Amino acid sequence: MGKSSKKNKVILAPPLPPELDDDEIVVSEDDFDFVKENPQHARNIARQDNKAFDKFVTRVADHDDEKVELLYEERERKRRAAAALKPRNDDDLEVDPVDALPVKTLDGKVVYRLAKKARSGDEANGVKSRSEDKGAGATQGSQKEPKGRSNKKEDSKLQNVQSPTEVPKENLHSVVLEEVKEELSSDELFEKKKAQLAELGMALLEDPESNIRSLNDLLILCNDMDQKIVQLGIMSLLAVFRDIIPSYRIRQLTEKELAVEVSKEVKKTRYYEYTLIRSYKAYLQKLIALEKQPYFYLVAVRCLCSLLDAAPHFNFRESLLASVVKNLSSSNDVARKLCCEAIRSLFRNEGKHRGEATIESVRLIAAHVKLHDCQLHPDSIEVCLSLKFDEDLGKDDSKEDKLKPKKNKRYQNRDVTKPSEKKKIKKEMLSKARQEVRADLRAVSFTLDPKEKKMIQRETLAALFETYFRILKHSMNTSRYKTTSVFPGGSHPLLAPCLEGLGKFSHLIDLDFMSELIACLKKLSGYTDHQGEIPPDNALSVSERLQCCIVAFKVWRSNLEALNVDLQDFFVQLYNLILEYRPDRDHGEVLADALKTLLWEGKQQDMLRAAAFIKRLATFALSFGSAEAISALITLKHLLQKNTKCRNMLENDAGGGSLSSLVAKYDPEAKDPYLSGALATVLWELSLLQKHYDPSVSGMASNVLSMANLNATQNPVQLSSANPLEAYKDLSMGRELSKPAGKVLTLKCKRKRRSKEFVALSPDVLRKADCTVGEDELREKLQSHFAVLRGISENERLRTELNHTLSSINMYKEYKKQKKQSKKSRIDRKKVTRA
Repeated sequence: MGKSSKKNKVILAPPLPPELDDDEIVVSEDDFDFVKENPQHARNIARQDNKAFDKFVTRVADHDDEKVELLYEERERKRRAAAALKPRNDDDLEVDPVDALPVKTLDGKVVYRLAKKARSGDEANGVKSRSEDKGAGATQGSQKEPKGRSNKKEDSKLQNVQSPTEVPKENLHSVVLEEVKEELSSDELFEKKKAQLAELGMALLEDPESNIRSLNDLLILCNDMDQKIVQLGIMSLLAVFRDIIPSYRIRQLTEKELAVEVSKEVKKTRYYEYTLIRSYKAYLQKLIALEKQPYFYLVAVRCLCSLLDAAPHFNFRESLLASVVKNLSSSNDVARKLCCEAIRSLFRNEGKHRGEATIESVRLIAAHVKLHDCQLHPDSIEVCLSLKFDEDLGKDDSKEDKLKPKKNKRYQNRDVTKPSEKKKIKKEMLSKARQEVRADLRAVSFTLDPKEKKMIQRETLAALFETYFRILKHSMNTSRYKTTSVFPGGSHPLLAPCLEGLGKFSHLIDLDFMSELIACLKKLSGYTDHQGEIPPDNALSVSERLQCCIVAFKVWRSNLEALNVDLQDFFVQLYNLILEYRPDRDHGEVLADALKTLLWEGKQQDMLRAAAFIKRLATFALSFGSAEAISALITLKHLLQKNTKCRNMLENDAGGGSLSSLVAKYDPEAKDPYLSGALATVLWELSLLQKHYDPSVSGMASNVLSMANLNATQNPVQLSSANPLEAYKDLSMGRELSKPAGKVLTLKCKRKRRSKEFVALSPDVLRKADCTVGEDELREKLQSHFAVLRGISENERLRTELNHTLSSINMYKEYKKQKKQSKKSRIDRKKVTRA
């Protein structure tokens, strides 16, 4: 079959050289003399039929002419299509007119000797020089013309000799591959690579040990020129590594282990681990390199965080942690949240890495804070709040040693004979073997000994407090200079999470640093020792200074037995910061927390100090919103309950309360609460707060005023058992929920009270006043308003009915329960009597 097919195959003749113009043909002197001597030959050549020659040259033996002609037409059509697809430039190549015979290569391809096309400027110069030569040669004899023609022929020969033939330099295989790649479209190539990625990934997931070499193919695809293929490649490798990474850390083999002969299975396992480690290292290097490119930044960070979350125990954990910690303060919100969540999961799940990754990450965060001079995003420190420490971490080990049982003196004084040398050597070998087995078990299992766990937690706590104290020191040094920062939190973006962390871990702080910490917090809160001195401009906000007071009290309460510190200065600072509070600038939640920590949870306050805070809180409640007012009123009520003598401030005498004659005159601008003379005044603000628009505030004010008619031992009815912080959160949340979805149209004209004197307004003023509303629009607004009112009243009615029904059901259940218990008791009594 093969021979017959070769015989039947039609082999076409090579294409003829292109026709040349008469002007481009160069005739030599010998040809000119030959034509003159033999004119008969020239006539015979002129009479020849060129078409007959072409037909004879292009003929194919033993084949039909029509079939051959169709083949020629098809070949010509392909040539024209290829020429049309080929880009045309000014420097295109053309067939050399002198040597136009083709060369046939080994693969059957016909190659012409090509030369660069002459430019238009060169052609113009050639025509110009040719015309000049003709003009100059008109005066000379005709004998010089053959000489000029022979020179042209020699020049053309030299040119042909100097320009070598262009032969393809690349191999046939590479040329064929390039042609195939060009034929495939970009979509087909993308789908092909995508399918290849899926095939390699599935093979690795099915049998990792047999297909471990496919990791190299996936890494090669990650270096593709197409960005989408690179993105798919790194995501595929992420899924593969998350699945095939073992649950142990692969260590490097020693020279002694490599010299030992092992079985085929061990060799296979070693090769698998070696290839896995090498590919994993290359993959991490690729991710770190792609992280610097904006297009791949988010994908690379996502892969790094996912690997750290899935395999924190595996090799190259240091590189992963360094990259993730670096992006904790990233400007990209998505990347920053991913890194924060990865670090938090690392702190929560210490069983995966035996706590080693925790201390490494905390040390990296400390180094990162030191490197950037505390100018980072607050999230980079806030992640440390997820750390967990044992409660007995601060206790000394000496107490535990004392509790250990002592050995019996009877056995201590007993004479023990020394063992023989053989037994001694045997015991040493057994002890070494046991130690090696324990070390191997400890390396495989992620459980820690109590001593090792305590040591790791102490090192972690030391690194954490080192970071916190560095931030406090930096805030003290730069608190006098107001600087701008790109991160939220002003010039001290890390101070707020630092204070929050100190408050959370205050029970673990060493007692040696307590006094220095309290002094530092006092300075940061803005307190001055001299009352007459004007306090300097503090760069810290009111919320940050309030947090300093809160942390100081938390530290004091957590170490109450061993710490003897006077915190009167922080009460003075809180008394002054209440007046500096602004709801649009400061955080009301921090102020409510300060009232809860310093006044609500504290012991019974001094009478003068409590009276000063009661008066200031009443003024504060009258000046701000409902959320701030309710937290202030709850604190005020708590102080009145603890200090019954301060209830005299509720008496509405003309010159003050009953103690007004015993104390100095009230000074509302006093800096010290002891010097304010608050007992000489009355709480007239509560009468105004009874008419507050918020029913919870007005009800609380009425409840506080009712304490004036009670005895010192009696307390009013408890409206709410919430502390100031909880009340602030509840009311602020309710206020947010009650906000309307859209802006309500408000009339700009103000209603004025009618009085005896009327003011006549000019027509121009009336025209300028925008208080005209259409009748239809007003009717619609009123209808919607009253519909809402009707809906509210209906909801209240239904709610009361529901509450009544629920109470009836509960009473019925209680009745059934009591009846069942009584019946059971009767049965028991009968049994007892029968017995």
